[in-house]
Amino acid sequence: MIKMVALDLDGTLLTGEKTISARNESALKKLHSEGIKIVLCTGRPINAIWKYIEQLGLTDSDDYTITFNGALVIQNTEKKVLSQQGISKQKLQLLHDFAETNGLPLDVLDFQAVYPITDLKQSVYQKMLNANIDFVPTDFNQLDNHDFSKAVMATDPAILDATFKKVSQEMFDTYHIVRSQPKILEFLDHDMDKAVGLEALLTNFGWNFDNLMVFGDAENDLGMLKSAEVGVVMDNGKDDIKQQGTDVTGTNDDDGVAQFIENYQYFDKI
Repeated sequence: MIKMVALDLDGTLLTGEKTISARNESALKKLHSEGIKIVLCTGRPINAIWKYIEQLGLTDSDDYTITFNGALVIQNTEKKVLSQQGISKQKLQLLHDFAETNGLPLDVLDFQAVYPITDLKQSVYQKMLNANIDFVPTDFNQLDNHDFSKAVMATDPAILDATFKKVSQEMFDTYHIVRSQPKILEFLDHDMDKAVGLEALLTNFGWNFDNLMVFGDAENDLGMLKSAEVGVVMDNGKDDIKQQGTDVTGTNDDDGVAQFIENYQYFDKI
């Protein structure tokens, strides 16, 4: 029986206008009131999605969010950390050198702020993210020697297409590399994705992936789509992503989440 529903945001729960539709809101609030855990899974920090958490009423003491694509699991209201796993500055050196060689921008994120790397090409990530999080321009050599949640290249899709073809095997061996949006290429610790954060959260409640339903549309959702008992891919997702789930629903602009939830019968409601 399904006890938890986890949802990607962009291209999944959110419309093209970056809103949660009234129908999706109603369907998720109904499940939440019936005891089903509703968990937002995003590459962003929790401050950047707080309006969506409030809109869905995910403010109980046992409501959590998966942030930074699985690297941080955090309780919503008290901001208590359940699980955290980062990547060292030393490991990021390879990525910095790649960006420098290829004339690319780079933003490095820890669990509190974003650091646009000033010795590289100027980044547009701050403008794209448009979120309530501090941006602290920093030379790579001046970064603190602590763990970071991920690094991001934000630029034109055609540039990222060409960039991906240049990625070396050493980089694939060092990082989990995902295209979260057409203009964003993300670099996480090698074994990190949303499924890692969800496993920690499921374990916290004494559950496992058999109790999980997920919704996603992109590469950075593949881990959770393949792990969950029910992996629902949006119709706006690419065909290769759809093949990795158990089901396909409507698009993010056509209340696809609600379409599926309203017809699913195997929730473990209280």
